[in-house]
Amino acid sequence: MLASAFALNMQLVAQGWLVYEMTSSAINLTWVTLSFMLPQVVFSLLGGVLADRVRKKPLIGWTPVINGVATLAMGGVIMSGHVTFWDFIWVGVLNGTVLSLSIPARTALIPEVVGENLMFNAMAFNTASWNLSRILGPALAGFMIAIFADGDTSSTFGVGLVYFLLSLLYFVSAISVLFLKHEGRPVPGERKSPMVETADGLRYVMNSPIVGGLILLSILPFLFGLTINTLLPAFSTDVLQGGPDDLGFLMTGMGGGAILGSLTLAKMGNVRNKGYWLIATGALWGLMVSLFALSETFVTATLCIALIGFISAVNMSMNRSLVQLQVEQHMRGRIMSIDMMSHGLMPLGVLPIGYIAETVSISAGLVTSGIILCLSTLLLGTLMPKVRAINIGY
Repeated sequence: MLASAFALNMQLVAQGWLVYEMTSSAINLTWVTLSFMLPQVVFSLLGGVLADRVRKKPLIGWTPVINGVATLAMGGVIMSGHVTFWDFIWVGVLNGTVLSLSIPARTALIPEVVGENLMFNAMAFNTASWNLSRILGPALAGFMIAIFADGDTSSTFGVGLVYFLLSLLYFVSAISVLFLKHEGRPVPGERKSPMVETADGLRYVMNSPIVGGLILLSILPFLFGLTINTLLPAFSTDVLQGGPDDLGFLMTGMGGGAILGSLTLAKMGNVRNKGYWLIATGALWGLMVSLFALSETFVTATLCIALIGFISAVNMSMNRSLVQLQVEQHMRGRIMSIDMMSHGLMPLGVLPIGYIAETVSISAGLVTSGIILCLSTLLLGTLMPKVRAINIGY
């Protein structure tokens, strides 16, 4: 996972920088994000059914192979000098599709390996390894682009090299899965049609106030909290007057805060009143996004985004762990796919915020996004007493 996470976080910087240099459009950054997120709505339910019906190891192993081939081809196109905006769209669609088919299996495998009592610790360290890639990956990508561009912001050579490195990382990820001894075999039992099993998963969520409520709370940050990831290249360039290395530092600051948040969560396995913690961190996340949008200096922006990384890591990891602990093993793949599908609704928030950023200002878009996240989290928390009543979670 670490190798794939490095590749994905480096790709965010490389594609964000090049797309904005090519188009100077915040809305185009939004469309690239949309190309990655929409397949999660379309295919994640299928990924959940697969996770509950087949061995998880092969499902996890083939995903980075496909992404490795795609990024290798994209690197060649960039190096040729004939890259277009639409090349980033097709790569985004492919990346989003294969990840939506494998992430439910990857996530559902964790409690099978470690057991429920260690879930918060396992998810915390799982998130920490992801956030380690957010610290080092963006900085590496930003520095590679800056060094090989040598001051020429229109140069694509450095971005092409980044994509070749991404391909290598994806292949390393695929090879590492071969050493995984746990096969992740499905729970024995009668099999229904994929459509019926998908419907069973949806009914399970709708009939559970806690699971359904947790998934609703996890949707809000994807709608209005992660807009900062999409608009960060534009904010760094237009507001802070930064270059690709500055963008890498900002993303590294977010990753640094996030890894501290993940390690903090590892110490919170037995903390009580997790329902209230979840609501509070979601609201605070929104406030920090608005404060970041008002930053006028690079130092202030870095401090704010580090706090966003810290709070978001605690919130998202805690939510994912609580969902897993509330779900029976034979349903985990489908429930995690529904959770992932709901995250694919991110464009519903990104598109209007991207429009505000395009027509008013980048800062105005992010301030609006943060306020909506804060207020909507508090409102949902008020309306969901069973989620507020969650204590230690298991």
